[in-house]
Amino acid sequence: MKLISWNVNGIRACVKKGFLDYFNEMDADIFSIQETKLQEGQIDLDINGYYQYWNYAERKGYSGTAVFSKEEPISVQYGIGMEEHDQEGRVITLEFPAYYLINVYTPNAKRDLTRLDYRLKWEDDFKAFIHQLEERKPVILCGDLNVAHQEIDLKNHKSNVGNSGFTDEEREKMTSLLDSGFVDSFRYLYPEKDDVYSWWSYMAKVRERNIGWRIDYFLVSDKLKTAIQEAEIHCDILGSDHCPVALKIGL
Repeated sequence: MKLISWNVNGIRACVKKGFLDYFNEMDADIFSIQETKLQEGQIDLDINGYYQYWNYAERKGYSGTAVFSKEEPISVQYGIGMEEHDQEGRVITLEFPAYYLINVYTPNAKRDLTRLDYRLKWEDDFKAFIHQLEERKPVILCGDLNVAHQEIDLKNHKSNVGNSGFTDEEREKMTSLLDSGFVDSFRYLYPEKDDVYSWWSYMAKVRERNIGWRIDYFLVSDKLKTAIQEAEIHCDILGSDHCPVALKIGL
């Protein structure tokens, strides 16, 4: 089974930059996107053979997630069931017979860290939500988690210590989630592979020089880790400041 996740940073803009070409070429079983930045009715994607699920933020042109699945899920849940978190369209959960697929766009702490306290509250509540599901069946979690977990996951780790996405607090929350029974699929297969990133600043020549961060992930329940066949980061795919990440898993 092939799964793709991509923060498109505005699906309408990304469609103009080749999104559908990549989508069709990948022929994924499940394709998840984050930061759709639109409201219902603002786009009509010509995608045959997929069920579509969209979660829109109340604020126009902000956040948002979507999932496209060849298989119709047993159930679909939007958000995590907490009003303080569910106004920004950040989570979609699809239930299948053997597992849950969770697509998430984690809140950014902001450059000045004014949203760090909220981010940490989100992390705790989202972790509790994941584990409620995990008690029933295994979980595959994908999306933009807005954190570079280890020093190897960003180019300039020394100069970014304490910055949004690389604070001790955010990294510790990621460690806590993994220690609670999840595996980072890419690091599971490639524990020492460096210079592989999924996000680059729009500043001049940053992407050309590969000064990036790995903040987009596929995490899976520990009980699924032996089913991981491949984890890829498609750095050559443009259309967003993020690139897609992929997981091949035998379920």
